[in-house]
Amino acid sequence: MPVAPGNPAEAAPVIVPVEPLALALPAYPWPTPFVPCGPPRLPENVRAMLESAIRTGDSATVAAVVRVALDTEPYDKDEIRAMKKSYDDEAARQLAAKANAETQRIRQSAILELWTGKVELGAFRATGNTSNFGFSGALNLDRKGIDWQHTVQLTADYQKDSGTVTREQYLASYQARYTLNDGLFTFGRTQWESNEIQGFRDRYSLSGGLGYRVIKRSDLALSVEVGPAVRRTRFVVDPSETTWSTLTSLDFSWKVDNTLKLTQTASSYIETGNSTFTTNTGIEAGMSKSLKAKLSYSFSHESSPPDGTLRTDTISRFSLVYGF
Repeated sequence: MPVAPGNPAEAAPVIVPVEPLALALPAYPWPTPFVPCGPPRLPENVRAMLESAIRTGDSATVAAVVRVALDTEPYDKDEIRAMKKSYDDEAARQLAAKANAETQRIRQSAILELWTGKVELGAFRATGNTSNFGFSGALNLDRKGIDWQHTVQLTADYQKDSGTVTREQYLASYQARYTLNDGLFTFGRTQWESNEIQGFRDRYSLSGGLGYRVIKRSDLALSVEVGPAVRRTRFVVDPSETTWSTLTSLDFSWKVDNTLKLTQTASSYIETGNSTFTTNTGIEAGMSKSLKAKLSYSFSHESSPPDGTLRTDTISRFSLVYGF
């Protein structure tokens, strides 16, 4: 502060007046005006990203993009979810329309339509010091409807070594399935087989019962069946006989990837006299869309075969499979 001249100790302080501060504020109108404002708008780049994903029609892609959009634009979650719901509703509508059209197509199809199948063929020929010839063939036909499924199977194995027939086995079967619900079904099967090496010229089987689809997926399937059966056998030497038995069967398939598939079938006819057990294990490797290479192993066992014949018979096959 300023000090008066003379003795510093006796100088009196000088007080300088300070003017008060004043804050000038604008005059606000009353009442305060309300300006209408809509909800936050989704940025155009995020909207374009969502619309691009929706155009792909891939549910997994749409879900992934929606998750990213929700993380980056949480204030626009309602609009993002509305776009996702609109996509889901349209996808469900298209799926229902497609399923209805397919159902109508199946219901209106003729008896010779809707059949799919595959042909399996393997053969060998050797000449020189030994003269061998053999072939293995199979034809499988399948028709799936709304409730019914029809399956036809034909197989043949023949082998001749140095003029002597060492294998001659044939089989033909037809099976119908009727679906009761998503997993349970009834079935009826008729089968004819011939294998003189195992002691019978003809064996006819008629069976029916219940089955259950334990696993039903696009890449994995497992079903089991059980029911009574009657078999009429005409032996090579012994007199013919008719017997009652219990049939159990298993059908398994596993599509490991787009080119590799594992299959397993097994069945048993259990009775007081001669029981029959068969299995077939196969591995299919895709060579093209319709052509596959197949390696399989079949096992057949008769508990009480005719005298002079073996109980167990096995076959290893390498063949080509054509699907249609």
